[in-house]
Amino acid sequence: MSDRSPAPGRLALVESLVNTLDLASGADSLDTADGRARFGITEEDLPQARDLRESLRAALLAHAGHPPHREVTPLTDLLARAPLVLTVDGRDGAAALAPADAGPLLSRVAAAVADALVAGTWTRLKACEAVTCHWAYYDRSPAGRGRWCSMAVCGARAKMRRYRAKEA
Repeated sequence: MSDRSPAPGRLALVESLVNTLDLASGADSLDTADGRARFGITEEDLPQARDLRESLRAALLAHAGHPPHREVTPLTDLLARAPLVLTVDGRDGAAALAPADAGPLLSRVAAAVADALVAGTWTRLKACEAVTCHWAYYDRSPAGRGRWCSMAVCGARAKMRRYRAKEA
């Protein structure tokens, strides 16, 4: 959907997980073995991965000032199940938050969110306001007020609808 470059750092994981579902077509890349392999999940993990995806989408919609798209498990409740540990590199003293268990998708997402909170970039990851889209994108606009994943598609459609409504 988006013509934007991927989110920075580990936020790219969150962005790509949210974007596994194309709301317009209904295509879900987690339905394929390759799609699941990208996130290190199995078919048995699908219900939890989808729950996480939609909770993340709700948070990204909130970042853009939009209500949740549907009732979801609060992201806080999900991330509470993914403890992080503080690691310190013995060579250079660099500190980082890392998943206590590096395998599960939930732990990797929790670490990505923690990184983004520390970097101050978490609220720049948003979901497109178009109700048929809600594609995740990283808002690089100077004021941080981006509203659509793509000005060429979703933004143009919204502006045309507003224009036509005014003309009618």
